[in-house]
Amino acid sequence: MPTDPYVLPNGVDSGKLTHRMPRLASILAFLRPCCWVAALGLLGHGAVALAADPPDPPVRPDPPGLLLHDFERATAPLPGVTMSGWTAEPGIDAGRVGYGIEPSQRAGGGRALHLRYRFGPGATGDIGWRLSLPDLDASAYDHLEFWIRGDAGSDNAEAVKIEFKQPLVGGPFGLLRKGSTIVTDIGSDWRQVRVPLNFMSGIADWKHLSQFGIVFEPSRVPSLSGGYWLDDIALLKIGQPGPSIRDPVIPPLKTAWENSLGGKAAAQPQIRARLTGWPERLVVDPAELPGDDRGFLERLARDTWRGLTALSDREHGLPFDTVRLNGSVEPERAWLGDYTNVTNIGLYLIDIVAARELGLIDAAETKTRLSRVLNTLEQLETYRGFFYNYYDTTTLERTSHFVSFVDSAWLSAGLVVVRNAVPEWADRCSRLIEREDYRFFYDPVERLMMHGYYVNLPQRSEYSYGLLYSEARLGSLIAIGKGEAPTEHWYRMARTFPASFDWQSQSPKHRMAKTVGGHRFFGGYYSWKGLKYVPSWGGSLFEALMPLLVLDELRYAPASLGRNALVHAGMHRRFALEQLGYPVWGLSPSSTPAGNGYGEYGVRILGTLGYRAGAVTPHAAALALLVDPVPAVANLRQLAARYPLYGDFGFYDAVDPRTGQVAHNYLALDQSMILIALANYLRNGVIQRYFAADPIIQPMLPMLGAERFFD
Repeated sequence: MPTDPYVLPNGVDSGKLTHRMPRLASILAFLRPCCWVAALGLLGHGAVALAADPPDPPVRPDPPGLLLHDFERATAPLPGVTMSGWTAEPGIDAGRVGYGIEPSQRAGGGRALHLRYRFGPGATGDIGWRLSLPDLDASAYDHLEFWIRGDAGSDNAEAVKIEFKQPLVGGPFGLLRKGSTIVTDIGSDWRQVRVPLNFMSGIADWKHLSQFGIVFEPSRVPSLSGGYWLDDIALLKIGQPGPSIRDPVIPPLKTAWENSLGGKAAAQPQIRARLTGWPERLVVDPAELPGDDRGFLERLARDTWRGLTALSDREHGLPFDTVRLNGSVEPERAWLGDYTNVTNIGLYLIDIVAARELGLIDAAETKTRLSRVLNTLEQLETYRGFFYNYYDTTTLERTSHFVSFVDSAWLSAGLVVVRNAVPEWADRCSRLIEREDYRFFYDPVERLMMHGYYVNLPQRSEYSYGLLYSEARLGSLIAIGKGEAPTEHWYRMARTFPASFDWQSQSPKHRMAKTVGGHRFFGGYYSWKGLKYVPSWGGSLFEALMPLLVLDELRYAPASLGRNALVHAGMHRRFALEQLGYPVWGLSPSSTPAGNGYGEYGVRILGTLGYRAGAVTPHAAALALLVDPVPAVANLRQLAARYPLYGDFGFYDAVDPRTGQVAHNYLALDQSMILIALANYLRNGVIQRYFAADPIIQPMLPMLGAERFFD
């Protein structure tokens, strides 16, 4: 039997793309609840009983700051701190961890903790050791300090993971978030390590800490057994916390330009002048919309395309990320988000192809618009061939330290579509695709794709994409197709989590080992009213259906991803109409109609964690055209008829069906999803066909068809 990967998706993104990050108050790193067990003997299965406290040792000065444990005795100096070993999942013998307090054999004498581990043959699950912390407030400190060395004569890894954990505020019991980092250069001699807490980027608020631990990962250690020594674990206040993922990027050219005009607010009219158009009316009378379904969808496509082009920078061709009209088409009342994200650019490239296929622009205009965007891309600052997550649309300066896996993948998807749809630009697109080497994001220890990389730290993000059914699966497919991630990565991503993860919305059924293409992994599914499905993280249509914008999963994965898409769309409709009593459906991350915020909405039972119900967003209804078009069209018509939601540039971003309140915002991402879904529906999957024809994707199609989720 294979052991479980037990790696959850990242908390930002597992239910959403990272370019949504500026609209979120915080990003959480979710991780599994480990099942902590008593310290086990190194070679046996019995618990190790620590000896009674030894006589008081010679007095030696404590390290400055807050001492978590000095290991002079079993009892920690800090009240409430206890230690134990752990294994990731009961019933699966991943290995054993033993520990004891022994003479430290380092200058100054005293005692230290001796950790010993042994993995079982073929183990893939982590094991480790922890200190339980008493709801510890570490916000006054900025560094962690401890001593460490490897066992002399043992074949230990020169690197080991350390981590803090804390309960997720407002989350289900047992679901924790973590902040971790890798400590390197560990040899057989004692070494003092000092780590900035900012490097453990999964934790933003260093309060309510519940655990500190050492993680032994079977893919990182060179042999099945080994040992380490630890001593004097302390939190320090040095006064130099170092760089943080929250450090802003101040674009000097843009800042100087705004200041010359009198500040950000004063610059808004000049920014608006860079647009190619502006809406003339806030709401379109539903009676003006065509009565026949095809005419209605063609009108929606035309209006949406007009908005995408109008709300783009006229010089550089980049779409503005967000435009808020604030209930009026008077330009003075609007707010313009003159920045853009890598996914926005990738989808806008597809938008141009979609507009051509819909007859909205001719071949000459297609080439002109593509050339402008590609020219701009070739000017942008990059890191190791990848684009940063955000750029200013006026000065083209980067406004992010972050390089995102999933956003990079959607840019790659856009370039793939263009090089197959417009052969004249194939060489330029191919150069951009080839310089993005996805080995940069692949973690060979976890065998998963990391969420991204913070260039200013410099260090990878806390999170990895560990759940298959999210929008990030398209990036994994591209990486494997390029030969930059192994095929086993696809099967490393979890279909479901173990039943012991009792925070999840329901316990999986028939979660058994399966073999596909020589790869062994765990399957399983959730169920609701007789329907079987593999869950996403948040239960939103965005996670479930966004990849279908370019990949026809119903055709190429009919017994797995395709079947799952049908069930997710159907359950969204039934849950909203039957359970919530809404007259319309389509829950997905979107603008919040009340205020200028952004919310994560979904059908909780469709997600392992599950987002709350809330606003309905037209982009979710449009995505459903790709799997269940008849009710999707009816739903779009209902949205236009019932609410003041259809404007000059098509649908606004969201409506609250309970109040009728509308978020009069246009988001480039959501508008692009509407247009591309319409092009696929109205033109027989044209974008999907361009994508599937690519040499990166062609070899991957048999793999998609081989798996059966519900057998």
